[in-house]
Amino acid sequence: MLTITAMKVQNSNYITPFGGLNFVLEELNNLKIDSILQENLPTLAPQSIYNWKDIFYSFWSLYFYGGDCIEDLSGNFKKSLVKLPFIKVPSPDRVLDRIQELTVPVKEFTVPRGIAIHEFSMNERLNTLNIKLLKRIKAIKETANVLDYDNTLIYTKKSSAKMSYKRQKAYCPGVGLIGKKVVFVENRNGNSAAKDLQAQTLERMFKLFDEQGIKINTFRADSASFDLDILSVIMKNCENLFIKARMSPTLAEAISEIPCWEKIEESNEESYIGETHYIPFKKITKRRGKDINELYEYRLVVKKVPRNDGQINLFTNEACNYSAIITLDENMTNEEVYHFYNQRGTAEKEFDVLKNDFGWNRLPSSKIESNTVYLLMTAMCRNIYDYIIRLFSSRFKNLMPHFRIKKFIFRFISIPAKWIRSGRYDILRLYGALE
Repeated sequence: MLTITAMKVQNSNYITPFGGLNFVLEELNNLKIDSILQENLPTLAPQSIYNWKDIFYSFWSLYFYGGDCIEDLSGNFKKSLVKLPFIKVPSPDRVLDRIQELTVPVKEFTVPRGIAIHEFSMNERLNTLNIKLLKRIKAIKETANVLDYDNTLIYTKKSSAKMSYKRQKAYCPGVGLIGKKVVFVENRNGNSAAKDLQAQTLERMFKLFDEQGIKINTFRADSASFDLDILSVIMKNCENLFIKARMSPTLAEAISEIPCWEKIEESNEESYIGETHYIPFKKITKRRGKDINELYEYRLVVKKVPRNDGQINLFTNEACNYSAIITLDENMTNEEVYHFYNQRGTAEKEFDVLKNDFGWNRLPSSKIESNTVYLLMTAMCRNIYDYIIRLFSSRFKNLMPHFRIKKFIFRFISIPAKWIRSGRYDILRLYGALE
């Protein structure tokens, strides 16, 4: 039989269970992140109690505490946050009001031979702010960057969301990534496929990079970017590209002309790899009345895997599944090209991190433009966390740079602490050890 004995308890109203957050906020102060916020966000009224530093630092702190919604500012974590000397903590309503002030009206588009209305939510101000924050923490180079672009579905029951091809209501933001850093976010409603108006999205993204002095050397993307207009934009702004090609009769014909195939071992699967050169979109170009001599010739690297069902491809006369990549690179081996393209799988992992660690799966508003602000603010938090974990892991042996934020919270943030005054100095007293 379980017996519970009485314990003597002494309460302290001044100890926070998240003492490690003080070091995070101190580092942000050392970087003068607050000055970037004040310079690049709208001027607030002189009587405003909370400045942009208070809004953004409090919002970001939620994720360093393990929170999952803005309401936690007045609920689970309020008592801990108000003891911090770095910021004044606003109410959730005040944060949501400020988010609303940063919104930009949604723009509607249509595509040729289409009847659907495509709603795009753009926010140039916050995308510019994000790039400036990345430059401040020296997380992005000015040249020779490899850019990954992809779209992801964020399923939501918000009233502004529309039905996606997955038959669920969602948003479908387009996201640019350099390594693990989110460098661009443009939200779109769920009824817009990744290829719809992507050329215009990329033009806006490259324009932002050009204004901020960021040079993209190589562009990687999936088959949604295999489009004549999209390739035209990429070629104007990048020296190289690695894009998955969509199967078509002309592509299958090019594959059938590959003279030799090299057998490779991959995941205990028999596969072959070969290459040729290929000029796509000849028919579309002729139909538009343009000169096909202006088209680019790409190196086409193809991997084929024998089909288990033995179904013969009509054009190649082989029972194989094909995966093709176009590129301008002529120096890599075929396997190196395929391996380099597959590194864009990092983007899929980053979407998992953004959705599960930084709130992309828990949108706060019923309006798409407000949720776009939220996506960008949390993307900035993700970028800052990547900087923080790399910096702190070089100082504390119990941290590793690959840790997800939950593990960082358990090992570093969750240490009891309180501020005391001693000898005219404010001192942070920790009730534990940071190793």
